[in-house]
Amino acid sequence: MLTGEDSRALERHAHQVQHELRTIPGIGAVTSSASLVRPELSVRPDFSRAADLGVTASTIAETLRVATIGDYEQDLAKLNLGERQVPVMVRLDDAARRDLETLKRLPVPGARGPVALENVAALDIVSGPAEITRHNRVRNINIEVELGGRPLGDIEKAALVLPSLRLMPAGVQRSALGEAEEMKELATSFGMAMLTGVLCIYMVLVLLFKDFVQPGTILTALVLSVPGAMLALFLTGLTLSMPSMIGLIMLMGIATKNSILLVDYIVIARRDHGLDRAEAILDACRKRARPIIMTTIAMGGGMVPVALGLGGDPSFRVPMAVVVIGGLITSTFLSLLVVPALYSYVDDGVQWAKARFTAKHQERRLLAGDVLAHTPERGS
Repeated sequence: MLTGEDSRALERHAHQVQHELRTIPGIGAVTSSASLVRPELSVRPDFSRAADLGVTASTIAETLRVATIGDYEQDLAKLNLGERQVPVMVRLDDAARRDLETLKRLPVPGARGPVALENVAALDIVSGPAEITRHNRVRNINIEVELGGRPLGDIEKAALVLPSLRLMPAGVQRSALGEAEEMKELATSFGMAMLTGVLCIYMVLVLLFKDFVQPGTILTALVLSVPGAMLALFLTGLTLSMPSMIGLIMLMGIATKNSILLVDYIVIARRDHGLDRAEAILDACRKRARPIIMTTIAMGGGMVPVALGLGGDPSFRVPMAVVVIGGLITSTFLSLLVVPALYSYVDDGVQWAKARFTAKHQERRLLAGDVLAHTPERGS
């Protein structure tokens, strides 16, 4: 959307933008909402002359409106015909409305009697827009581009490097509408959805493990899945779009599940089977690797037909499937390496913090005991 107060500069630049957009390969039709230019009657009041004769601009406008299109319906006289009323419309006939000399002689009410319209205004036949549209009280022209099956991000990127859109003239501004505007709103909503999802997963993990620290270890799988998703989009030539964002949200639950399987088994092995931390980590990786890989293969295999564009709308489903497959591959293999190592570091930090807290607590108790031992007893 192009906006500006100068209608001529706005239309001139919109025509240039429309012409350059047609040079982008692979797109469909490029249309503009600029109104067609049609002949119209231009009335320019002479305000000094009108003030001398006691004529206002609103009086001139009302005289022309009544003479050309008639008065408002609620102000029309009514002819009573039994059970119905017929409004009486009084205006010039078609031939008189097309005659400029007749319009110039229209009587306009003034302070000292009727005045001919040509005495207080200049009338000319000029060309002008058939319709004037505004956005936020500023004139605007919308330019629509059919994507032609290409991703929205590619078309928008190619359009923004055009000279007419990169270097805007003074008084003309550019903004996004339609799918481009929805894409920006979607990015904001997607960030809120991701944050909400991560918080919900964290709260569930806190209730499950009865711990506030180790659930953070599990959530690292979300970070491990993002590089694979982005790399898959890059290798396939796709862009980050709404379907790919939906795929990232789907990936959150799957990637988190792999970490839960590992960390949960480590906790059970240390708590119920008496294994030390290193043995519990190795045992968890050995026994949980098979279900993790099997789940990944099953999910990835189900997404392969979608990624190949078999069935449905490939332009919508393919990016989503590619993101899921790429994120699953990296999160699966990196989870078996990074999550156990990070669990060890986090556990070391927790043990160190507990030891420091216990030492300080014992030190305070000893100091409190010494103070009580050296306090003299008072006699009754």
